Amino acid sequence: MNITVIGRGNLGGGLADLWERAGHRVTRLGRDGGDAGGADAVLLAVPGDAVETALSSVTGLAGTTVLDATNLYGGARPPAGFDSNAEYVRSVTGGPTAKAFSANFASLFGDVADTRVRPSNLWAGDEQAADVVTRLSLDAGYEAVRLGDLGMAATQEGLAGVLFSIAQNGLGPFVYRMAAPGRL
Repeated sequence: MNITVIGRGNLGGGLADLWERAGHRVTRLGRDGGDAGGADAVLLAVPGDAVETALSSVTGLAGTTVLDATNLYGGARPPAGFDSNAEYVRSVTGGPTAKAFSANFASLFGDVADTRVRPSNLWAGDEQAADVVTRLSLDAGYEAVRLGDLGMAATQEGLAGVLFSIAQNGLGPFVYRMAAPGRL
């Protein structure tokens, strides 16, 4: 799969490394933007309040499946008129969109392969993005767990704050597993 990653930080860079090891062709774009044309999927991994700026510097996004891994902190809000960054992303690209990888700790990407069971990657989004989210989750060492349609992206953005608060109050970065009984 051809993947374009927008954002070269811990999250974007870490997932790009995992996907390259899994055999995907990854193009990494930073602050200067670039062309995402020809990508089968795009990962948006920039600070949550930089989504509009990041997308405005990238061409070739129309109709492409985009995984929005952004989070909003410190009172940051999605662009005006949208309940979540992911809904804004879909309005710009017009393609299948999912909020994914936003509730995982990038600092643990190198340890995921050593877990007893595959940890979860929560996602919310368009059904048309399901195959891409599932494949890229598996190739990064996670199992995709769907929260619902893109309307749940705002709830997921709020959940990220809860997970990060747990980490900051004693547990430290962690992985989580959501599974039906019998699959643990």
